Amino acid sequence: MLSTMQIEAGVHVAAVIEPGSEHDHPFVRGLESRGVPVSRIVVGGRGYLEEYRALRELIARIKPDVVHTHGYRSDVIGGVAARRGKIAAVSTVHGFTGGGIRNRINEVIQRFALRRSAAVIAVAAPIVDRLVSAGVPRSRISCIPNGFSREIQLERSVARGRLGIKDGRLVAGWVGRLSPEKGADVMLRALSESDANWILSIIGDGPDQDSLRRLAVQLGVAHRITWHGTVSGAASLFSAFDAFVLSSRTEGTPIVLFEAMDASVPIVATTVGGIPHVLTEADALLVRPDDPSAIARALGAIQENRGAARERAFHARGRLLSAFSDAAWADAVNAVYEAAAGRAAQR
Repeated sequence: MLSTMQIEAGVHVAAVIEPGSEHDHPFVRGLESRGVPVSRIVVGGRGYLEEYRALRELIARIKPDVVHTHGYRSDVIGGVAARRGKIAAVSTVHGFTGGGIRNRINEVIQRFALRRSAAVIAVAAPIVDRLVSAGVPRSRISCIPNGFSREIQLERSVARGRLGIKDGRLVAGWVGRLSPEKGADVMLRALSESDANWILSIIGDGPDQDSLRRLAVQLGVAHRITWHGTVSGAASLFSAFDAFVLSSRTEGTPIVLFEAMDASVPIVATTVGGIPHVLTEADALLVRPDDPSAIARALGAIQENRGAARERAFHARGRLLSAFSDAAWADAVNAVYEAAAGRAAQR
């Protein structure tokens, strides 16, 4: 996320993009529409050296005070490029996904890179503990939950029309990357146990899409699911949902949760990562991870008592506006930048 203050201060984004999407990438398009200068670095999945050289050249040209990276590949390659250019490297860690052997090897390499960063931002308290246990000095870690810049919500009827939802249907929304850590399979199993009046709108793409579609057929719920894929401006469409479900197995502080809170949509969320620090039982129905039956029961509770669900959603929106403003987030991040740049200058 970028705040207005950061844009005005002179942020320059290096967007590493796979070949074929460089001319109309939604992330880049959104940044440029806000006046953010973007340098496209177009490399294949294994173009590590090419990416490093492009970043070194960009750093030498624009001479930033800080290089801020996100994600294991960026932390490793961008971090090395920054340090070689004698620039402070700051990383934000949104979480560790775990999973297969390849992911675990990547995370070992990432943790080594993070130990050499001038500063590391963790978006949730549990991540701080993981970083310290991985050898990152506690003095270099700042816990800064994600902030939120509000989006304009479409009217419910307009949002439902955009998603092709017929009036009168109870719709659970699921938004995210279709990969194991996000738990879309848990949501499908929950749908199979829920009242038949509930249908599911899934917004997002990912490597598990084909296997999830097969699972939906096996569970007998394929006819109750609409797979929307990647949707431009999805943050404005949450008003279409009667419930938003976050079924993740692991998380940091997900922006998608803030988007649901802002839309005053009743929320069902797993108690992983930073989620319990964002939501209380007064704001949402909180369930254990990997428990589809609990999600199904929560959807049933929303269906049976719409008044209580609306009250929780109203409370969640108030919490969002009071505790997670983008201005407070930007101030905290800028303080990290100043400290990191100061340490780099001393070296």
